Amino acid sequence: MATGFKKKEKKVLFLASGRGSNFENAVKAIRKKKAPIDILGLVTDNPEAKAIDLAKGFQIPSYALPFANYKDKKDYHKDLLKKVQELSPDLIVACGYMRILKPEFVNSFPGKIINIHPSLLPSFPGLDSQKQAIDYGAKISGCTVHFVEEGVDTGPIILQTSVEIEPSWGEKELSGAILKEEHKILPLAIQLFCENKLRINGRKVVILK
Repeated sequence: MATGFKKKEKKVLFLASGRGSNFENAVKAIRKKKAPIDILGLVTDNPEAKAIDLAKGFQIPSYALPFANYKDKKDYHKDLLKKVQELSPDLIVACGYMRILKPEFVNSFPGKIINIHPSLLPSFPGLDSQKQAIDYGAKISGCTVHFVEEGVDTGPIILQTSVEIEPSWGEKELSGAILKEEHKILPLAIQLFCENKLRINGRKVVILK
């Protein structure tokens, strides 16, 4: 939604599959700061996602493309690309989106897709990162916001923050602690992008002052 901010607005689109905790937190942060951001909507592969109810509450459009309904999964990815191209975002934020974005999608929006991941990449990429950390006996984990490229969780890192793993913790406790940090760094990464303060230099992301 337009905020009326005098600066040129960046158009941001969210992708989510589940409860939408990071989506909710990011929207609240954007609106609290009256940032120059136009939230285009939420796209989900799950018509039962709680994130849809959150979008309704925020009066943000939501678009459900039920992955399970596609006999040929290639058609899902084609429809996803078509829908996002129609919306024409400046930034795509994957937050709890449980599908791997295909190369055609990623290459259609170079340097315009970011993802929040619950580990200190490159450690513990992919699914069940918190369980991976617990099972490995890691002493420290955390979360990462990174640009998305064709590999799984391999894109240039924007922001990271660490969480010390208590000896008594299981996956649930670690997940909760990491989520609190995700809620801090994802809105910040969105803000930095929309203020044109991020530059990709090879594997590194430079944050401009």
